[in-house]
Amino acid sequence: MFHVQCDVAVVGGGPAGLSAAVAAKKQGAQRVCIIERDKSLGGILQQCIHAGFGMTYFRQELTGPEYAARFITLAREQEVSVLTDTMVLRLEEDKRLICASGEHGLTEVCAGSIVLSMGCRERTRGSIRIPGTRPAGIYTAGAAQRLMNCQNKTVGRRVVILGSGDIGMIMARRMTLEGAQVCAVVEIMPYLAGLTRNRVQCLDDFDIPLLLAHTVTKIVGRERVEGVWVQRVDEKRAPVEGTEHFFECDTLLLSVGLIPENELTAAAGIEMAPITNGPVVNQHMQTSNPGVFACGNVLHVNDLVDHVSAESEIAGRAAARYALGTFGKTLREAACEAGKGVRYVCPQRLCIGEDLEETAMLYFRVGAPMGAGEIKVESGGHVVASRRISRANPGEMEKMAVRLGDVAGDTVTVSVEPREEKQ
Repeated sequence: MFHVQCDVAVVGGGPAGLSAAVAAKKQGAQRVCIIERDKSLGGILQQCIHAGFGMTYFRQELTGPEYAARFITLAREQEVSVLTDTMVLRLEEDKRLICASGEHGLTEVCAGSIVLSMGCRERTRGSIRIPGTRPAGIYTAGAAQRLMNCQNKTVGRRVVILGSGDIGMIMARRMTLEGAQVCAVVEIMPYLAGLTRNRVQCLDDFDIPLLLAHTVTKIVGRERVEGVWVQRVDEKRAPVEGTEHFFECDTLLLSVGLIPENELTAAAGIEMAPITNGPVVNQHMQTSNPGVFACGNVLHVNDLVDHVSAESEIAGRAAARYALGTFGKTLREAACEAGKGVRYVCPQRLCIGEDLEETAMLYFRVGAPMGAGEIKVESGGHVVASRRISRANPGEMEKMAVRLGDVAGDTVTVSVEPREEKQ
């Protein structure tokens, strides 16, 4: 068995893993190792050739490969070691990772701390159980994106896209630019699932119809997709009779949600959060397993890669401090709870130590679209932080900073309530 010893081991070499590894090195960890199952670093960014990345983090508009290249360069400058073509099979209690490597065979990585940054995967047709035949021409949006952008393959000429997630809307534009006809983007919810900017830039600018409160109810075709039936749905998401419409097409793309890649996490016995499907963490991104941290889409699905990088830097710095033995002591904890109008809050816990001036960033999503409102963070019966917003959308992440010294009770509740604008 091939053995590797390091201070911080980072599982996954996408944007989260790269950010965490660079931050760990800058924090003082001498030996940081990224373990990546692909043959190169960058993760999903390798196939995201469109612009729109980095506007928050770098204050520049970059493509996905450009954004990844910046962090790959930083990792090389910081002398982060990398094991590519290596799959982590098991996470042991003593922070050993058992891996399978194309070059080294069975590999054991022993670390002082571990950062989980495996990203997420797409829901497939099997997850949503669309009736009909099983012809060729059904792809997840990400799979189609990889085929077109990395392998120069054409996946279809007449397309229906189910789901208004960001990848689906981006692929609507991409396929239109390649000469395909996108008949419609169909969304079962009465509101957009992705970013508003993607609706404007990818659908509205190309006159691609968006059918909200609709879904695909049947797929037609034997060898290849010949068309799909689309119906309007009621408030319970049940198809409404008499609203059927047939779209003739040769391709159906699915953009119906992402699932954090957490089989490794769950198998290690780490506490999981039912809403996010990621591990429960504190503000340092530490899981219920001391010395094991999580960040990026393996923790909760983010809308912007810039948020992933910022969050992952927190995990990387904390993992370095843990490995170096300088991780602060916790005097008490407070649970973070979703209040009115909020679907979930991450992190799920706040660990309060001696530094009461320390701030924690709370990330959360609203449960439904709303106009002008106010974010309130309450603890011990008092509002400890608040901010007015002009609008909120479930597809767009919100965040709020909280000073730990202001947390008086054993719970912290985040709520978003509408407010009336003065005329």
